[in-house]
Amino acid sequence: MKKSNLALAAGFVAAVGLQAPAFAADVVIGVPNWPSVAATANVLKVIIEDNLGLEVELQNATNPIVFEAMDKGAMHAHPEVWMPNQQNLHDTFVKEKGTVVQNQNGVAAFQGMCVPKAIAEEHNIKSIDDLTDPDKAAIFDTNGDGRGEIWIGAPGWASTNVEKIRAKSYGYGELMEMTEFDETLAYVNLDNAIKAGKPWVGFCYTPHYVFALHDLQVLEEPPHVKADWKVLQPTDDPAWLEKSSAAMAWDTAYLYLHYAKAIEDAHPEVAKLFANMKLDTDTVSAMTYALVIDKKEPEAYAKEWVAENQDKVLDWLSQ
Repeated sequence: MKKSNLALAAGFVAAVGLQAPAFAADVVIGVPNWPSVAATANVLKVIIEDNLGLEVELQNATNPIVFEAMDKGAMHAHPEVWMPNQQNLHDTFVKEKGTVVQNQNGVAAFQGMCVPKAIAEEHNIKSIDDLTDPDKAAIFDTNGDGRGEIWIGAPGWASTNVEKIRAKSYGYGELMEMTEFDETLAYVNLDNAIKAGKPWVGFCYTPHYVFALHDLQVLEEPPHVKADWKVLQPTDDPAWLEKSSAAMAWDTAYLYLHYAKAIEDAHPEVAKLFANMKLDTDTVSAMTYALVIDKKEPEAYAKEWVAENQDKVLDWLSQ
């Protein structure tokens, strides 16, 4: 039996000596692998260093490792926890252990499946049920093996596991090859497909720059019914996929900053910032556009953003 993500994270934390703060920096912020969290992390870094005179270090890590490190006091914040995607980590460290605190100012987010609008119109693809039609599924076959390819997300994303459940529940998992790789490559493939007029189907979400860059068709789905959304993660049960079912749309998600409770004593002014920070969907989407499309260096962009939004920053620091 493979170890759960939490067990692997705990092992990693122990292996690299993160039982206690091991960094020279006053504040360590965990940064998982998607653009908006990198933007938000750098904004926090600039605010803390420029206004509070503390040194901030950004550390790349997966969601489970950031939570384990916050629990041990080795990291102090995760700028963008997707809920309910990371519900199991939230429940473990916020509700059960009480070592992590959730900022209450969530950023609304959408998750679903998208097709370039021109392809959707050409092949009359409107609904996720269309992917269960063998003829329509075959439209997305790019390697000639008879099965269409669908990008379900990056390895390590909780949503990637949920998309495996949804593919099984809807039935298109039997007709299509589910591919997992880094988001940057996925959206390069999307860009190339649109330029060439070729089919593409895959996971899409907001806040994100991709909707400003491309005209996408979100595939229709039955509405979300909380009582029927039976989703487990590998950390919940080794038989998570077999025991899960989700033949419906995602519920509206929210992105929340989470932070180590220990920071309230060590640096209460930082804890105040973490508790008060408030962004919205359009702002976060614009941040990702600046980093990915305009190719702005994250810290330089963060300095620009903070300089242009001093009223917000001062409000977060002074509430």
